[in-house]
Amino acid sequence: MGPKTRVQTLGAGTGPRWPAGYRGGVHPDARRGRGALSNAVGRYERLERLAADDGWDNLDTPPPPLRTQMIRDSTRSIIARNTSPDIGVDRSINPYRGCEHGCTYCFARPTHAYLGMSPGLDFERKILFKPDAAILLEDELRAGTYRCRTIAMGTNTDPYQPAERHYQITRGVLEVLARFRHPVGIVTKSALITRDIDILASMAADNLAKAALSITTLDHQLARKMEPRASTPTRRLQAVRELSAAGIPTTVMFAPLIPGLNDHELEAVLTAAKAAGATAAGYVMLRLPLEVKDLFQEWLAADVPDRASRVMSLLRATRAGKDYDAKWGQRQSGTGPIAEAAADRFRLACKRLGLSQGLSPLDTGKFKPPPLPGDQLALF
Repeated sequence: MGPKTRVQTLGAGTGPRWPAGYRGGVHPDARRGRGALSNAVGRYERLERLAADDGWDNLDTPPPPLRTQMIRDSTRSIIARNTSPDIGVDRSINPYRGCEHGCTYCFARPTHAYLGMSPGLDFERKILFKPDAAILLEDELRAGTYRCRTIAMGTNTDPYQPAERHYQITRGVLEVLARFRHPVGIVTKSALITRDIDILASMAADNLAKAALSITTLDHQLARKMEPRASTPTRRLQAVRELSAAGIPTTVMFAPLIPGLNDHELEAVLTAAKAAGATAAGYVMLRLPLEVKDLFQEWLAADVPDRASRVMSLLRATRAGKDYDAKWGQRQSGTGPIAEAAADRFRLACKRLGLSQGLSPLDTGKFKPPPLPGDQLALF
């Protein structure tokens, strides 16, 4: 994209009264409880907005916190397809676009640029929801050309983010999948998944459902900084315990692994998850595509300044000296001695704990659209 035109926003202020830590025209008090520090425009926008003091001394009163805005998404399809060879599933459902959990490192942040919004604070406070997801899904599953393969949820944004408590879109999707006897795999950072144990346990009994809890750290203070609105590590471990007790195959994902920041917790997280009932494990090396690169480094400098330069140095050592390398087969694990050492530690910990490195495939052979009212029943 070409260079952006800079436009000053009067009244936002950059004067001396602003507290230290001010970034991108967003007062620290306004973004309290959020992950990103700034809200730079997306890469497709032609205008770049810069804050400027208008001289009316109207900056002494702290602004109110940024509120979450829910925006109706009028999409006409719900199953997203991909051909990436290193993901393991070729279709997914995302009931929400954007994620209020506010994880500073989220690789999905750049998708908000496609919507004309910022991958920064907009991503975690301007959430698009898909109220017709269940209806759209049923229509797509009934299509004569549809062929059943496991549907993934949570591969982009979290299906159990805070808005789900009210909208219950994810639950509606699961109800459809259960009626169609369609397999589903879920990845989440939220203990809210336990709300749907009644559906997931019944599906799991027929090898139609599995779950994965992403646990990045056992340090509550670090989790609050990195993942400000996600469930605490303790609540996620409790969710693993409840899911496993209900007979739902449950994986722990140590994701992302961040060299120099949380990598030392790898074995501790896997051990705690095993004690809670997890039967499998996975990990993903931190990914910093597009705008995430700058957002994450900005967060490092503000919240963990003593480790910021070391973290980036180690991370670049896993990406051939770059902030990120998007090569298939390498983007999730990295390359080089540091990445290899992390892989060895993960493998040895899984062997010691009896954790498999992945769950068995779900059953796609039970898929059967239920009859519609008025349909003639089969004789056999």
